[in-house]
Parts: sequence; structure tokens; C-alpha cells
Amino acid sequence: MFGLLRIALLYLIVVNVITLILFIWDKARAKQGQWRVAESTLLLFSAIGGTPAAFVGREIFRHKTRKQPFGYILIAIAVLQVVMVAGIVIYRTSSQVL
Repeated sequence: MFGLLRIALLYLIVVNVITLILFIWDKARAKQGQWRVAESTLLLFSAIGGTPAAFVGREIFRHKTRKQPFGYILIAIAVLQVVMVAGIVIYRTSSQVL
């Protein structure tokens, strides 16, 4: 169990670091007027676990803060992730009680 938890934690750390790097890179490219990271790529990395870094990147670098529907999609991803984690916790807790 603890091995799986460590792997999951390592995965989330790596995905969040990559997500933050993508936001930093995209912001730098935007300032230079160069080719950008696709919004779909930024949202994909958010969806696979990089949501905390996406929100941090948006706030610190003031990047994609006025862009819609990007912001709404990012919020929807975060809500879905919270609901999924809550569902897993509730399921695991209820199955241990029975």
C-alpha cells in the first residue's frame, strides 16, 4: 500500500513540475511572439494531475487568466478531480466498514 502511495506521490510531483514548466515556457514564448504551447496540452497536463501547478502558474505568471473558455475548463477539471478523489475515499471508507 505505501509503495503505491509513494509512486502516486512521485507521479503527481513529476506531472506538476512538467505542468508548471509548460506554463512558464508558454508565457515566455507569448512575450516573444513565438510558437506557443497548445491550450489542449496545458489542459491535458492539468487533467492528468497537474491542476495545482496550472493554478499556480496562472496566478504567479498572470498567464491565461483572462482566456476563456480555458479558465472554465481548468476549473471543471479541478472540480471533477475533487469529486473523483472524494468518491474514492468514500468508497474505500465504506467498504472497510462493511
